[in-house]
Amino acid sequence: MLQATNPTFVEEIHESFAKQTIMTLIGAELTRVEPGVIEITLPYRADLTQQHGYIHAGIITTIADSACGYAAYTLMPAGSDVLAVEFKVNLVRPAKGETFVARAEVIKSGRTLTVVRADVHALTGEKRELVAIMQGTMMRLQRS
Repeated sequence: MLQATNPTFVEEIHESFAKQTIMTLIGAELTRVEPGVIEITLPYRADLTQQHGYIHAGIITTIADSACGYAAYTLMPAGSDVLAVEFKVNLVRPAKGETFVARAEVIKSGRTLTVVRADVHALTGEKRELVAIMQGTMMRLQRS
């Protein structure tokens, strides 16, 4: 089990997430915060779809990116900020469902760089399908 070094990481993540106006705009919620693990949940909304009625890839990428960044942040020392420096997304299935959950987990936490993976699942009733996979590298910045 991964251990957090910042005792106030949960509160800091909730405060930071609340400042991300894009999350409010799309209706995403922070639903899990643990050392090395973050989940962001997004309900289906027709205004977030592309021309075929699936949630747009950019929206799926947005929740995966934030989940990855915050997962990395959970293991960073106090006084840190986090910034994505690279990521790759595989869209493995059309994003069709009632709710979407991006679950990010730290793969390797380093002093400056952290590698994170996020899986985004579509949920419809009891059915759960993988729609996207992200692997990203997050950089620790010293808060000024």
